[in-house]
Amino acid sequence: MDKMVYQAIASALLSRNWAQENNLPMADIWSDRIEELCKNCLPSGSGIDCGTTLDMDKSSPDKLVFNVSFHHMDEWGGYDGWTEHQVIVTPSLWAGMELRIMGRNERDIKEYLADTYREALTAYAPAFKMGVAA
Repeated sequence: MDKMVYQAIASALLSRNWAQENNLPMADIWSDRIEELCKNCLPSGSGIDCGTTLDMDKSSPDKLVFNVSFHHMDEWGGYDGWTEHQVIVTPSLWAGMELRIMGRNERDIKEYLADTYREALTAYAPAFKMGVAA
């Protein structure tokens, strides 16, 4: 069954947590899957220059917390500072998922981040077979 990126990450996190609770070595496989999905499916570049990481300690299968740094540019195209953000994804009965952007809204960046992450998280995730990405 095809899953959207946010669903694939939540599913992998559920499997990772279960494997950790039961002291199974497959927890590392699921951690790798989460990192792979973040690296290959979530925004990187265009100001999101450090990529996107999942905060596994603050996340659960019903709440995904992503850490994002945004590199701002001034009106002349020069870099002039960073803002730190959390992208929080929770379930929604009517929309599939709710998205919140936390952090300072410098230059109305939250709207851009929300649009960018909504598009990335609702794209279809690449297939996965245990231990092998397809």
